[in-house]
Amino acid sequence: MAFALRKRGPKAFERAADGSMTLIEHVRELRNRLFRASLAILIGFGFGFWLAEPVLHLLQQPYCDLPQARYVDGKCEFVQLGPADLFLLNLKVALWVGLIVAAPIWLYQLWAFIAPGLHRHERRYAYFFTALAAPLFAAGAVLAYFVTAKGLEFLLSISDSEISTTLEITKYISFVTNLILLFGVAFEFPLVVLMLNFVGIASAKRLLSWWRVAIFVFFAFSAVVTPTPDPFGMTALAICLSALYFGAVGIAFLNDKRRGRGKEIYAGIDDDEVSPLEFDKDPVVAGQRVDSTAPIGVPEPIARPAPIERRYDDMT
Repeated sequence: MAFALRKRGPKAFERAADGSMTLIEHVRELRNRLFRASLAILIGFGFGFWLAEPVLHLLQQPYCDLPQARYVDGKCEFVQLGPADLFLLNLKVALWVGLIVAAPIWLYQLWAFIAPGLHRHERRYAYFFTALAAPLFAAGAVLAYFVTAKGLEFLLSISDSEISTTLEITKYISFVTNLILLFGVAFEFPLVVLMLNFVGIASAKRLLSWWRVAIFVFFAFSAVVTPTPDPFGMTALAICLSALYFGAVGIAFLNDKRRGRGKEIYAGIDDDEVSPLEFDKDPVVAGQRVDSTAPIGVPEPIARPAPIERRYDDMT
């Protein structure tokens, strides 16, 4: 069969007999999906380059609203150390804006490539988690934008009054964008909690019993990853993560109630506790008595069948 397919050409190897896609067809589909996604991002990049200046002004606003901000001729002043720093910064901001603008297209291409390999319930979970991921990331980004102003106010207030502070534009924008990205990703943690409950790894009661450890981990994580040493950003991030955790546990309780979890036979029994045996015991009756006089090891005689009576007309 392989010789016959080889004589028909290489395209015969690309399609299986059952009509399913082969490895080469998957690679070709991935190439087409990546090309469409890249084209959408390129168009979004051009649109983002046009919006780069307004976005930069928006990111500079937390510093420019502070009383410690330095103004020259009525404009908030920043400095750049290299001649091409501002141009490269505009390209970086344009790329971020392009990714956000083209997100519906490249996310659809990614989903269209993955969805055929998922079951129906897995697709339903994917829709649910995707619908929650975008608002959570946006909420984290908005919180980071306001935390930036509080953090800068604290940092600039402890500087010496005799020292003039002027921020470098690329480092300042990197500081703000990293904080926004960090808060946005941290706000996706409740989805991990819901995933553990939806797949049956952890029940809602068990998740609720971990609340002390969760709050401690949230504050420790916020203290480590927050780039500013002020307590505002750390406390705001930890409190929001704690609130999102308890919200996710509440959804987990609803999911357990819908699925009937906690009503199993062994639901209220610990792992090291002996479970009761709840079943009807079969009565034990005495067996048939054995004749002790019978010889051991001698088989009983086999009863032979009675002879068949034959009639005169059966002889034909």
